[in-house]
Amino acid sequence: MQLESLRTLLASRQPLAREPGGVASSLGLEAFAHMPTQLACFLAAAETFLADAVVEEMVGLAADGTLAVVPLCRGKERFARWRIVGSREVFEPVDALAGSAEAMAALAEGLARQPRPLSFDRIPAESPLIPAVQAAMQGKGWVSLRPAVARPVITLDASWADPATRFNSGRQSDFRRAARKAERHGTVAYEVLAPTPAEFDALFTEAVAVELRSWKKESGTAIGVDRRKHDFFQRFFRAAAEDGLCRIAFMRIGGQAVAMQLALEWDGRFWLFKIGYDAAFRDCSPGNLLMLHTIGHAATRGLERYELLGNTEDWISTFWTREQLPCLRLRTYPANLRGAWAAASDAFSCLSHRLARRGG
Repeated sequence: MQLESLRTLLASRQPLAREPGGVASSLGLEAFAHMPTQLACFLAAAETFLADAVVEEMVGLAADGTLAVVPLCRGKERFARWRIVGSREVFEPVDALAGSAEAMAALAEGLARQPRPLSFDRIPAESPLIPAVQAAMQGKGWVSLRPAVARPVITLDASWADPATRFNSGRQSDFRRAARKAERHGTVAYEVLAPTPAEFDALFTEAVAVELRSWKKESGTAIGVDRRKHDFFQRFFRAAAEDGLCRIAFMRIGGQAVAMQLALEWDGRFWLFKIGYDAAFRDCSPGNLLMLHTIGHAATRGLERYELLGNTEDWISTFWTREQLPCLRLRTYPANLRGAWAAASDAFSCLSHRLARRGG
C-alpha cells in the first residue's frame, strides 16, 4: 500500500485541523475541514481494514500552493472502483480535505482524469467536492448523485443543559423511572473523561468490555468481536487522545461500568462514534441515561452540536432527534470500458431492486 506520503502528512500526530500548529493547519488544509474523519480516520482504516487493498492518496495543488487530499482505496479486480478510505469499513460520513476552492478543483480534475469509476457513498451534501467533481467530469464521462444516509444531529443551546426538560412529560417520566431503578442497583455515577495517552488503553479496554456484555456481541457488531475493528478504533481514538480530543464516557453503578461511549470533542461539537451497555442492567436503560448525561455535558460546555454519526436508526429518530444533515452518494462513470461496466452494473442492480420491491 502507498501510505508513506499520507503518514508524512500526519507524522506529528497533531489535531486533525483548525487547532493552532496542527499538521492540517500547517498545510493549509483547514478551510474545508468539517468532520473529524478527514485524515487520521483514513490512516487508521488503511492500516487495519485494508491490508489487501490498493490504497493511494490523490492530491490536488493550487497555484497559490494550497493542497487538497483524499485517500482512496479499491480492490485489485480489473473493474474495481475507487472509494474513500474508511467509508465502507466504518460507515461514517467521509470527505476530501482542502485548503482552498482552487485546490479542491485541482483534486477533482485529477480524479476525473484517472480511468476508474468513483463510488463515494456518503458525502455531506454541502461538500465542495461534489460540484468540483461534477465540473471536472464534463466531457470525460457521467456523474450520478443520489441521496445517502443522513447524519442525525442535535443542535444544542443553553436549554439542553438539563436535557430531560426538552422531552415530553411521558419521556421525562421514563427517565426518572430508569434513574430510580439504577439507584436500586447501587450508587450511580457518570464520567466524561479526556484520557491522556498513558490513560487511554486501560479506559478503552474497559469500554470495549462493556460493549461485549450487550446484544452487540451476539450480532457481531461489537468492537471486541472483530480484531480489525478493534485495532481501527484503538488507533483512531489513541491518536485523538494524543491530541486531547478523545472522550470516553461511562455510567457506573456501584463502581462498575454499565454503559459507555467513545466520542470526540472537536470543532465545538460532540461526535459520538460508539455506544454500549451491559445487558444485565437493561431494566434501567443505562445507555439512555448515559446519552442524556453526555448531551447535558456537551451543552454545559457550550458545544454547538451533538453529532450521532452512524445511521439514522429508529431508536435515534423516534427517541432522540429527527434533525438530520443530508448526505449524498456520488458515483462517476468515465467514458471508457470500466465506466460502461460500472454504469451497466449499477443499472442492473437498480432494476433488480425495483423488481424485488414490486414482488414483495
